Amino acid sequence: MVTIVLPPVTLRRQASPMSRTIFFEVEVLDAKTKEQLCFLDKVEPHSTIGDIKSLFYKLYPHWYPARQALTLDPKGKSLRDEEILQSLPVGTTATMYFKDLGPQLGWTTVFFAENIGPLLIYLLFYFRVPYIYSDSYAFTSSPHKVVTTACVCHTFHYLKRLIETIFVHRFSHGSMPLRTIVKNCLYYWGFSAWLAYYINHPLYTPPCNRFLLQICELGNFSIHLSLSHLRGDRCRGRRFPVPSKNPFTWLFFLTVETSCENRKKVVGTWVSFSIMTQCLPVAVFTLLGFIQMTIWAKGKHRAYNREFKDYPAVRVAIIPLIL
Repeated sequence: MVTIVLPPVTLRRQASPMSRTIFFEVEVLDAKTKEQLCFLDKVEPHSTIGDIKSLFYKLYPHWYPARQALTLDPKGKSLRDEEILQSLPVGTTATMYFKDLGPQLGWTTVFFAENIGPLLIYLLFYFRVPYIYSDSYAFTSSPHKVVTTACVCHTFHYLKRLIETIFVHRFSHGSMPLRTIVKNCLYYWGFSAWLAYYINHPLYTPPCNRFLLQICELGNFSIHLSLSHLRGDRCRGRRFPVPSKNPFTWLFFLTVETSCENRKKVVGTWVSFSIMTQCLPVAVFTLLGFIQMTIWAKGKHRAYNREFKDYPAVRVAIIPLIL
């Protein structure tokens, strides 16, 4: 990271003579060098971390708020934008440490990039464009219905995710590092090409069973829609999911239900796809996806238990009665 150290800068706000508000002073240091980057004076106690990032951005325009991470310890956890200054374990003079997160991309862009690749790549193999298989198979189609069914299901899955990205999802975090999206795209795009190559291969002849996959896809979309309604149009606060008019949320009435129904149904979708295609690359993708979904689900489950005192103690992370 290139560090730009300027003389201490003071930003002052005029306070009313009759005001009894106790203002804060915020010192921002570089997390690596411990050099002072700026000194913010007369910061209102109700200011959020997001407000402090905006003030910092005025001094350093190349470090936009999404690129900033502020911590109370050089190696500590990043503070959330919605955290309020006076609620932090600091005195009226707060010392924060700045970390440069690098170039960032919005989550809508991230999800779009991750999902458009597998959608298009799979179709290249399904239509057998030249140079993938033998020239004699270029632009031919498989005689087996399961191959077409698999293409329809795969296309529907990623179209659904694109629609959710644009119209349904509301993200609690504003961006992702550019280096992470490159890694994610290589993962999703690479696996899509691998499994598509074998499923659409001229010698491929498996059985088919797609009913469970359709149920899981519908359930996943339904849960995502329900989760998006928890935040409302402008609310960024966190709430945990409970049964609603959505019939797919009625599972939360069960005491053994999970904290992450959406992730469980994603796993169910790919398990169903593995059974339908009986293809080793799909099974490997499903296994790795299950491991990652479990990590995310357990993290969310711990967060729910930590943040909500009334969170049902009998819920588990992703697999009822097991995990």
